[in-house]
Amino acid sequence: MKTQIATVGNRVDPYISMGRPCVENDKFWRWGDDNLFPAALALMSRRSATHRRIINDKADYISGKGFTYDPEEHLLGEFVASVNSNGESLRQVLNKLAFDKSLFGNAFLEVITDAERSFLSLFHQDASCCRVAKDDKHIVLHHDWSNFDVASSVTLPIYPLFEEQSDGTLRSMIHYKDYEPMFNHYGVPPYIAGMNVSAIAYKTDKWNISRLDNSFQLSGVMILDGGADDEFEVDRVARIAEQKFAGNPGQVMFVVRNSAEEDNSRFIPFASQSDGDWKQLHDQATSDIVVAHSWFRSLSGLDYSSGFNSERILHEYEIALNTVILAEQSELMEPILNVLRDVAGINSSSLQIINRPPTRSKPIYMKVWEARKADGLDYDPEDEKQQYYLAQITKYNITSID
Repeated sequence: MKTQIATVGNRVDPYISMGRPCVENDKFWRWGDDNLFPAALALMSRRSATHRRIINDKADYISGKGFTYDPEEHLLGEFVASVNSNGESLRQVLNKLAFDKSLFGNAFLEVITDAERSFLSLFHQDASCCRVAKDDKHIVLHHDWSNFDVASSVTLPIYPLFEEQSDGTLRSMIHYKDYEPMFNHYGVPPYIAGMNVSAIAYKTDKWNISRLDNSFQLSGVMILDGGADDEFEVDRVARIAEQKFAGNPGQVMFVVRNSAEEDNSRFIPFASQSDGDWKQLHDQATSDIVVAHSWFRSLSGLDYSSGFNSERILHEYEIALNTVILAEQSELMEPILNVLRDVAGINSSSLQIINRPPTRSKPIYMKVWEARKADGLDYDPEDEKQQYYLAQITKYNITSID
């Protein structure tokens, strides 16, 4: 009996190659072996639900709920409300910077002024479009790094250097990057050790989706009795059968053989007892993602199914505030405060980010100085600005109160 075998199924790696194996250019340092590492990180963030949730939440917590500042500093107030010609507020730009830094370990901020320092604008630049120039003093911007050409690129100096552009403005770039040994030109995202588990979480999610799409049909061997003259015919029969019977996950092997007097076509399923193992693998990968981000489960929405524990949320928020959030806020805001002082001549010493926990921890009738005292922060009961009740600064911006 002549037997021919054709194998079909799902064996596609979700993390496909992002571009050419290598990009060489004397203008910039490659970001990853193929210069497309940011594209791979962005793709991974779109495919892992927990990974993306943590990045979103970290960006929101780091950018805070707005700003407080001295209401007498009118220029500072105008700047906080609108930092560029797009009408973006300082909080909106800060949120984009925090998102990029959480995702890529790098963030880029464009500073624009003129020779007279008559205005100041800040624009967030997508980190995936930026590369460090070979002289380490400039940033090269391009819209598509898989097809780079010098003519369509823009090169801007790294702050505090400014260079005049064709429109007469002076421009500079602030490059934020997370420190990592052996990486001199780009930062490395803090979750670098959790990249593999993010891929595992994605694949286990895809496994479950495939099982639903396939109505939980089993994988196995389909033996078909029937004649086949050549390999082309075998492949055609297998593809037709696949459309009707095969599915994901796993593979279905089709065995096409010359039929005898009776038809012995049958399907032999592969028995699988791995459902529990897959769930454990997914749960472990999810926990490892949280650990890799230096984040907390209750702030990632992972424990709500077991009950809303406000005490645990507040406790973990306080830890995150003092170990992650405040440090990131300081790193992102320090260059901005320097730009306000050195370029625009604005006194920004009173500018502070408003941080609020995800649940209310203090009564709204508590005064600001009492809340600062409870949090272990510096406080002054005689300070007029600390005499406001929390209800006032929760419902209104403190700077709007006369």
